[in-house]
Amino acid sequence: MSAQWQTLVSQKLYLASQLAELSRAQASATDREAALQGAIELALRARKLMLALIARYHQQKRAEPTSVEELVELIPDTPDADLLANLARTRGSWLNHLDQLEVAQSEPPRQQKTVSEENIIAVSAAAGPDRSADGLLETLAAMKAFMTDLGERHAEW
Repeated sequence: MSAQWQTLVSQKLYLASQLAELSRAQASATDREAALQGAIELALRARKLMLALIARYHQQKRAEPTSVEELVELIPDTPDADLLANLARTRGSWLNHLDQLEVAQSEPPRQQKTVSEENIIAVSAAAGPDRSADGLLETLAAMKAFMTDLGERHAEW
């Protein structure tokens, strides 16, 4: 049963990677943004499914945690929960990047200040997660590596 869940997560990661690659080749800004947002949404879905898979590895057959915090409550003091909690806190990790992307996807874009001679020094680049295709592809590759390692640790005999 867990093999089916692992396949589903892998499928979402693969499709997200395909959309991220596709976003690079799009001619219009709208098409690039649509492909990139689609890739982010699939990555977020893969994360959610991964949490459910981990719960199932730990005999929580009906659980579908929506966050690392929920998973940690469900399966406390396990290596998987501890690892994910550390990843969520680690700046620059794939899990932290996904959390940042989720927040960015769920809020309207910040209004940009207009640049004029009076405020040119006060204007800075907008802070936020790396929404580039390359940044997303790095995160997806790290998720895939995590899934591979997870599957090997929980391999059914």
